[in-house]
Amino acid sequence: MKTLLVVSLFLIAACFIPDAHSVKQVEELKGSGKQNEIPLLDNRFRIDDKIDEIKLIFFRRPGSPAVILVRPDGTKYFATNAVKNTSLDWYDELNYDLVVIRNPMPGPWQVIGQIMPQSRIVVIGELSLKVDPLPKILFQGETVKVTGEILNDGEPIRANLFKDAVSLNVSFVSTNNENFGAGIQQVTEFKDDGYGFDESAKDGVFTGEFTLNFTPGEWRPEFYITTDVLERRVVQDTIVVHEPPFSFTSVEATEEGDDHRITINIDEKLLKPETVIMQGKIYYPNNEEQVFYLDTNNTAVRELALQDYGWGRYNIEISVFGSTVNDREFMATLPTYLFEIERPIEVIPEIPKASLTKEENIPEPVIKPKVMATGVMVSLIVGGNLAILFIGWLCIRVFVQNKPLKLKLNFAFLKKKKATESKKAEQQKTTDAENGSKNDKTGEILNLSMSDD
Repeated sequence: MKTLLVVSLFLIAACFIPDAHSVKQVEELKGSGKQNEIPLLDNRFRIDDKIDEIKLIFFRRPGSPAVILVRPDGTKYFATNAVKNTSLDWYDELNYDLVVIRNPMPGPWQVIGQIMPQSRIVVIGELSLKVDPLPKILFQGETVKVTGEILNDGEPIRANLFKDAVSLNVSFVSTNNENFGAGIQQVTEFKDDGYGFDESAKDGVFTGEFTLNFTPGEWRPEFYITTDVLERRVVQDTIVVHEPPFSFTSVEATEEGDDHRITINIDEKLLKPETVIMQGKIYYPNNEEQVFYLDTNNTAVRELALQDYGWGRYNIEISVFGSTVNDREFMATLPTYLFEIERPIEVIPEIPKASLTKEENIPEPVIKPKVMATGVMVSLIVGGNLAILFIGWLCIRVFVQNKPLKLKLNFAFLKKKKATESKKAEQQKTTDAENGSKNDKTGEILNLSMSDD
């Protein structure tokens, strides 16, 4: 297998006005004298016949068109037709082009684009990633510093190489030992740009810090750099992230004017108590804030006084600095400690039975209010409504329609009385009729005498 070489071409916009920082970088490129650095003459470079694959990185003016590559036979390579060419991969980014050519044609090549005459070609052999091992004793909340370096054939790369194309990623993979199901924790990503915790820009060295704010247990650290065509990964030995080596106890104030007391105990199995310094902030229930500082002493106990503002929640944020038992300096941010006092329940005092007199001991009769039955209440409501309707009907008939009120009393006893009177009247009538018949007969006998005619 032929040696895999990577050629990185660094280009800066022609219209760029260099500042002190950029001038220094250009001077480093000119006078560094590093191995495998070749000047770019008239935008030309040569590829020999021992190359199986070549990677070219062209840095250009942001937003400018992609560069054009010209082969020794005059054939041109464009970013737009790279998809159709099986021997060519082209990644067109904002300010650089990354071109991969398989089995390149030997001879002089040419690049067309907005490039700087002082640019260099850096021929890279075997790229590798070197990362300092993590400490064996770590605990949750601790801030860890990491340093990673890109090596070229075992030597550091000091040129302006992967500023925009490469970043260092840090992740932790759970081994499911005391952290079952925690999965993969993507912790952070570092750039070699001189910002944040990075010490120097574009020197091939990544420096940064991150906080172990995930579940304690056994983890496998993984560090890797990746680009569109390059990936290097370092997997370190497993480490154990411990619980924070601090425990808390609290004592509430008993007398008015006293302070609440928080006792912080340091685990001497992991830390040296005489080196531990604490500082932080207290958030009181009334929204007041207080900054505190606890200096070193020879004991494993620190005591913190909290002003008594009554019931509510007291939040305590603590940052810790010191040394572990193996003399490693550390700094950590502990989880927020919550000290809460429940709201008191007001209790009405009871009157002692001994102080009650005989009259007070006699229970007063409880008068229960009379509760009307539901059926009676419904009957009253219905009857009242009917009475109101009847009165309304009378008023309309008498005063609005002007009709006299006629009442027909058909009571049963009146009917019976009337029937009795009718019967008596018929009997009397019959009696009178019989008497009249007798009188007629008598008259007939008395009037039999003849008249004078």
